[in-house]
Amino acid sequence: MCQDCFATLEIQTVHKKFCGKNLDDLYFPIDYQKFLIKKLIQFFKYPPLIKELAKDLSQIIVSHFLLLEEKANFSDFLILPIPLSKKKLKWRGFNQSEEIAKELANFFKIPLISNCLVKKKETEDQVNLGEKERKENVKGAFLVLEREKIFKKKILLVDDVFTTGSTMEEAARVLKEAGAKIVIGIVVARAKPGTDKPELTIG
Repeated sequence: MCQDCFATLEIQTVHKKFCGKNLDDLYFPIDYQKFLIKKLIQFFKYPPLIKELAKDLSQIIVSHFLLLEEKANFSDFLILPIPLSKKKLKWRGFNQSEEIAKELANFFKIPLISNCLVKKKETEDQVNLGEKERKENVKGAFLVLEREKIFKKKILLVDDVFTTGSTMEEAARVLKEAGAKIVIGIVVARAKPGTDKPELTIG
């Protein structure tokens, strides 16, 4: 992404506290409705599957934290990506959330734990489902391995888009049941339900 395009992004400079059922807070720099963001995320997650876009998307998140009036301190946190199923990982070739998490781990200078939270079952793509269906779809989908790695730890949980929150809430629930102290979500963008379906016509 060129600097001119980056300059057009309306990155939020104020953090509004979010409190979910299991998620303690959520940071997102921009709305998914922005055309450029939609295209970047679409090209990242779907064909042409441009893995290198992780750096651009991560830079949007980093800019958000640099611009915040009240600076966040995550020096005593661990960072975990939302995991993919083996089938989806094989199809895509990389976990888009992990690629973003790698960049953020470097920025915050905190450890990345990538094989602790795993996806133990195949699920349908959330973008094709309604809110209630999304909750059912991801119910019981995640598992924590080596609980001692996250026991009594503070966690930054990374994904690309937050829509209904079903995926992050379920992952946060499993992490807390395994002993995590705090779970805070970080995503590139927040989408309104029904707006996150990819437009697969490229061009």
